[in-house]
This record gives sequence, structure tokens and C-alpha cells, in this order.
Amino acid sequence: MSPRTTIRRRASVTGAVLASAALVVSLAACSGQASAEDRGSATGTVTIAAHTNGAGTETTVKVGAVQKIADELPDAVKKSGKLVIGVGALPAGFPPLAFTGDDQKTLTGSEPDLGRLVAAVLGLTPEVKNATWDNLFVGIDTGATNVGFSNITDTEQRKEKYDFASYRKDELAFTVLKKNTWAFDGDYKNLAGLTVAVSSGTNQEKILLEWKAELEASGKTLDIKYYPDANSTYLALDSGKIDANFGPNPTAAYQNTQSAKSANPTRTAGTFSGAGDSLQGLIAATVKKDSGLDKPIADAIDYLIANGQYATWLKAYNLTNEGLPKSEINPPGLPLDNQ
Repeated sequence: MSPRTTIRRRASVTGAVLASAALVVSLAACSGQASAEDRGSATGTVTIAAHTNGAGTETTVKVGAVQKIADELPDAVKKSGKLVIGVGALPAGFPPLAFTGDDQKTLTGSEPDLGRLVAAVLGLTPEVKNATWDNLFVGIDTGATNVGFSNITDTEQRKEKYDFASYRKDELAFTVLKKNTWAFDGDYKNLAGLTVAVSSGTNQEKILLEWKAELEASGKTLDIKYYPDANSTYLALDSGKIDANFGPNPTAAYQNTQSAKSANPTRTAGTFSGAGDSLQGLIAATVKKDSGLDKPIADAIDYLIANGQYATWLKAYNLTNEGLPKSEINPPGLPLDNQ
């Protein structure tokens, strides 16, 4: 499932507090190699949303190594002194999650930034590697990459090869013009009579088609429209050809941020789990099965949740509505019959 089409899973609370050695973490890395910024010297801060060109609010947070959590790391990772973070954002990126910044070199976005925060807690230097979606998993399989932070949905099928530490809800969202008072309110019946755009071949299309069938069975209508790209979709929204767009929540958050000062600003009119109505979908840090990295990464996320850096990270990217109270290791994932 591509990061461009669906959304993924969540984070946890346990946080040990034993701060010691601080560490370097300022943003960067691009095109498959870590940048000099990611390799820098210890400062005890992480800059969130650097070079995002408005997709996020640049914020610097304090975070240092927590020895109790760092001690959980496998010996080989401890000895390397670095956390190799895989992101599947080639060729074009997917703001606000992962993309090349406006300096044309920094790999920025919510996903690599959380990886950098986790590396700080673990006392490791982050090394961010950008790849295609498929090669991201090849890197994890071969051990060239320690962990994937790339909007990866926790699924039962993926659990056959990988372990997960959740950090974000997998949410879909309805985007409408800000002046439109319509609200989804978690009930598909509120879609009756509307015209909604969706991307073909996506999880959100599957869900929307199921709702359309339910509405038609009760004598109501839902008109579904398809457009070739985001620009065409939002032009249709601006002109009133559609009432709403149904897509990944981070994409909706990005659109809301980008359009805020335009003639036709947008807002999110409701969200729905990317896993459907039977399960809350989750986005998770992804590591090779039995690598021993799932627990220290989950504990690092919990530390960030307990100490406020996690909330700051979400707010910087307008993703507060995808926050979790804690990181779960291998929580229930998207079932095999819904993938």
C-alpha cells in the first residue's frame, strides 16, 4: 500500500526519564544518503519542519539521550552509533510527510522528523536514507536500514516479515471549502446527495464505494468523481463541481495549511479510520522481524509522548488529530481480507 494513497498507524506511553548524553539532530538527508546535518555534533535539540516551505511550522525542541532506553538497543546498533532511518519518498515526495525541502537538499517532513526525535532519545546519530517505496522495504530486509518511518500501515500481512511500533492514527479525511458548513460526523448517511472526489485504486475509494452502495440501497445518492491529480481535484472543489474530497488526512492537513491565505481556504470536515469501521488503522515504525529494535523504538516514542515533544511534532505539521496516547508493539493490523 503506497504512502500516497492510504494512511497508517499509532504511538505509545511509557517513557523512562534518565536524560544523559545529548545528541545532534538537525534536519536533513536526501536522495538515498544522509547529509552532513544529520551527522552533526551533539546539541540536544531537534529542529522540526525545517525547509518545509509552509507545509509545517519550524520548531526547535530539546531532547536528549535516555540511557535506560538506549540500553535496550541491540549491540550492533549501539556500536554503530547511528540509527539508519528509511523513507520511501522518491521520486517526488509526499508533503507534509516526507519530501525534499526548499533548500533542495534537506529531506524534511513529519516522518523523517519523528525518526530524528527517536534517534535523539536512543543516543544515536540519525542517518536518513531516501528511497522508492519498494526499495525502502528492501533496505529493511537486508539490514541496510534499521527502521522505516514512512507512513507505513500496520497490516497483518506485513507482520509476517516486520515488527511494528505504532506512532500515528491512520486516518482518512473529508476536505471541503472553509465556508461550507457540512460535517461528516462519522456517519456515511451524511454523504447523501453530495458529490465527492476520490483517487482511483485507493483504500478510500473502496470505502466510499461501499457507502455509495449502502446509500443507493436506501434510495439515496452519492456521486463519486475522479480527477487525474490534486490540482485538478482542488480546482473542482474551488469551482463547486464537487462538495468534498476524500483522501489521506495528512494530505488534507497540507491542503488546509497551503490554502489558508487563499481566496478559497479549505478545512477538514471529518475523519475516518483508514482500516474501515471495524478497526482503528495505525501508522507504525517498521523494523525487520526479531531485530530487537521494536521495543526501544516504542519506548522512545512513549518518552516523547510523555515529555511533550510528540505533541509539538504533531502540531508543527497540523496532525494533532492523528495523535496516540501510547506506542504499541505489533498492535492489531489491517486484516488479510482488507488489504
